[in-house]
Amino acid sequence: MYFGVVLSPSYGKVEKISVKDEARIYEWEPLFIIKTETGHLETIQTSVSGEIESLEVQEGDEVIPGMVLAFIKEDLFVTGSD
Repeated sequence: MYFGVVLSPSYGKVEKISVKDEARIYEWEPLFIIKTETGHLETIQTSVSGEIESLEVQEGDEVIPGMVLAFIKEDLFVTGSD
């Protein structure tokens, strides 16, 4: 079993979480929206598909670069989308 980690790329605040615990996700699906310190809304995606193992933040939480947002139980087979 492989686990992926979704990390925050910047300082800011979690504006929206688009997934739930144990939800199935697909490559490049929007997972989080972070409002950066400059007011920019940054969409967080991942290059893996699988199942959300755990969400480590809630809407409204402050985040810093490198902070873990979620753990993903990765699928062992390759998927893709156009």
